[in-house]
Amino acid sequence: MSVQNPYEQLGLTEDASFDEIKAARDRLLAESLGDRQRQEMLETAYDAILMERLRMRQEGKIKVPEGVRFPERLTTAPPSTPPTPVQQSPAWLQRLIDTPSTKDVLLPAGLFGSLGALSIFLPPGNSSILQLTLALGIGLSLYFLNRKENLFGRAILLTLFGLLVGLLLGGLFYSLLSTPIASIPLKDEQFITLVTLILLWLVSSFLR
Repeated sequence: MSVQNPYEQLGLTEDASFDEIKAARDRLLAESLGDRQRQEMLETAYDAILMERLRMRQEGKIKVPEGVRFPERLTTAPPSTPPTPVQQSPAWLQRLIDTPSTKDVLLPAGLFGSLGALSIFLPPGNSSILQLTLALGIGLSLYFLNRKENLFGRAILLTLFGLLVGLLLGGLFYSLLSTPIASIPLKDEQFITLVTLILLWLVSSFLR
């Protein structure tokens, strides 16, 4: 049994155009879905025809139309530098961190900023109003976090995290800065409330 040449395998004659070659290859591949061996044979025949046409073009015997793509595996590719591996953060951290839009950052910033300004400019000794301000900040944090994923339990945990860290950092910073800011009319409760509101804004804006 004689071996068919590439043109015969595609059902073509040697004077077939590039469009006819490609159309025959595509049609036969579509007819051979599921037959991997036949598809490989058709691709090999197509590559062989293209390489023959390339050789003929280099010898000046034919003119190859623009856009004809010759088989890449038969051409020498320039050496490429291996890509630098990208270190990805853990999956749990990717699920936790949010990339909000500008609007989703500015709206909470305006609300928390208003509460922060209220806590700063209140006359000293208004502990009940400071507590109310902090309660409103907690409510805002719960609202914005729950709006993202609709997971109220997670919103509570993240808000508690922001609240505790804010209270701890506020107390720590105030003790460290109490001497430099002694002349500023800002009591410890006001300072701690301000730091806590900032933490709640960061948590509600950049976590989910």
